[in-house]
Amino acid sequence: MAMDCPLLVWMLSINRDVLTEEYDKCFHLVQDCVPHARIPYQPTSIDSFRQLICHMLPLLMMRHRRISRSKWKDCVTANGKHWIEQSPDDMPPEKFLQSMIGYHLAYDNSLCGMVMTQGRQRQVINIGLGIKQISVEPKGVSVAAYAESFAHKLTPLEMTFLKPEYGDEIILRRLSILLSLKAAYIKAVGQSAAFDWSRLEFNIPKESARGDDHPLQGWEFRVFKAQLGVQRMGGVMLEESYQCACAFFRGTKESKFIWHDNAKDLEAWVQFINIDQMVKVIPKLRA
Repeated sequence: MAMDCPLLVWMLSINRDVLTEEYDKCFHLVQDCVPHARIPYQPTSIDSFRQLICHMLPLLMMRHRRISRSKWKDCVTANGKHWIEQSPDDMPPEKFLQSMIGYHLAYDNSLCGMVMTQGRQRQVINIGLGIKQISVEPKGVSVAAYAESFAHKLTPLEMTFLKPEYGDEIILRRLSILLSLKAAYIKAVGQSAAFDWSRLEFNIPKESARGDDHPLQGWEFRVFKAQLGVQRMGGVMLEESYQCACAFFRGTKESKFIWHDNAKDLEAWVQFINIDQMVKVIPKLRA
């Protein structure tokens, strides 16, 4: 069982507009050090930049552990679950078996994230992260219409949590919680983008989860919010809110929901950085 595997999350805010020169530095780093990423060169695409930043997060994490890039390799299962395997040269066999790092990358708008844990390979790969900005898209659409646009991803029970009488703020937050939890679980089990999200049901008030009408057992779900200050063109500062969820299979008898409602809760296991901090360390990530 994966009882002893602590979760760690890295969150990077793209808190300002990005220069072409910065895109180029990130692109060449990922091209050289994360060859499996295969991201096309699109310097004017913010989505391309988000993908680059996500793939740089494992490099940053391993750099923080003082493990040079030549001493680890990125591995992947048949259904696309990634883990990092360190060189066995410098450690005893038992420690090597416990040194696998499972991780998952996710992003939405200005927030890029990585969740990771360490242990035996089979313990660490079922891990996922969901990030959902708490806002309507496109801007100006009503919350009711926005929630309705996700009805195909929700169950009839979940739709009852989004009744108009609850008010826009509560509906948007609950919708974001449901979608981030589903995204985290779907990625943790290695399902494809075509997976039918309505096969999953999260009963938030009862803190229970079901898949194909069977209880999801052995899972840990962590739910938290991220608040970002983002500077856009013309120097305008915007505040953005994101709902985040982690899903990790611990193999316990029951599934467990952990709600983190304040910044102090997060300090022990979630690290926030911004684009300036990442760009500054690019030369070190090659080492």
